[in-house]
Amino acid sequence: MVLAICAVGVIAYLARDFLIPTAAAIVLALILTPVAKRLERLHLRPTAAAAASVSLLAVVVAGLLVVATPALTSWAEQAPYLTYTLERKLEGLRKSLAIVKQVTDRVEQATQAQPSATATEKAPPEKVVVRDKSLLSELMSTTPALLLQMGYAGVLAFMLLAHRNDHKRQILRVPISFHVRVRLARVMRDINDRVGSYLFALVVIYSLVALASTIVLALLGFPNPLLWGVLMGLASFVPFVGPPVAIGLVALIALITYDDLMHMLAAPLILAAIHFVESQLITPVFVSRRCALNTVAVFAGVAFLGWMWGAVGAIVAVPLLILVSTVAAHLPSLRWLSVLLSEDRPVSERLAVKPPVASVPPLQLRRRRVVAK
Repeated sequence: MVLAICAVGVIAYLARDFLIPTAAAIVLALILTPVAKRLERLHLRPTAAAAASVSLLAVVVAGLLVVATPALTSWAEQAPYLTYTLERKLEGLRKSLAIVKQVTDRVEQATQAQPSATATEKAPPEKVVVRDKSLLSELMSTTPALLLQMGYAGVLAFMLLAHRNDHKRQILRVPISFHVRVRLARVMRDINDRVGSYLFALVVIYSLVALASTIVLALLGFPNPLLWGVLMGLASFVPFVGPPVAIGLVALIALITYDDLMHMLAAPLILAAIHFVESQLITPVFVSRRCALNTVAVFAGVAFLGWMWGAVGAIVAVPLLILVSTVAAHLPSLRWLSVLLSEDRPVSERLAVKPPVASVPPLQLRRRRVVAK
């Protein structure tokens, strides 16, 4: 078992260029499933509904990139001035730290009888390393690969959405045993109910977080409020780490932009209040408790996938954990994994109260029909 887990980890790391967009496409397909279903109720074909859902997402992403690109370009051009401004505003703190360092050095000199020979030796000259590639050249070299991965993720998400019903029927034809078919049907039902509905609810909530953050920052006169509001919404997908990092970046920009203390503290404090209301009041009420995971498992999963796959891995960590816990709840051999990932009691016990799948009759009812014939 340990060797199998290590092998999976090595393969996931070595094949990250392929697995990152694949995992992102699966998560996007689960998020867009409720949208595609709603469009199909308007008498659209599954292919047209999937195309409309993916196109809508592409338009939103393209709009965000159009808004963010000028701001990022402006910051790159003003990087020396922003660095100088930050150093000037932190000059007082630097002087205080220098005084503390001087006092510490004098105390150390007083406690030592004689300076050691190594301490009196002259420090070797520092080496200056010149970068061969500039930031612009690195961006130009990585952009084509990033665009290819985004295109692959979009096409795969479209195919998963357009043919999801056909895939379900094909999967149900594979097993010979009736019990295995029932189990597979329940797994797919629970994946659709737990993962799809959960992710769609989170997208709605975090979109409202982004909207509220944008409005607040715009009222405060913060530069590029839309960009920072969207960043706050995206950071909310990464538990424990995302919102504090986004709030810290906003606090850094406020420190560079404003001179008075009130304006410096207003934006990060209000964003922290928005995050507190969302995480402690709104999300626990509107998101089903059946999707609750172990806090330690979530933190470890986000840290591991974030280290292995970067920012995308940190974002898809929680959806993948929910997907794994849902599948493990229906497999007796993986019940231990369901217990470890659950918050209070195994996921299989929470799912056991659900009615049987409507498309697959229970075993007793099937036997009655056979006897009646």
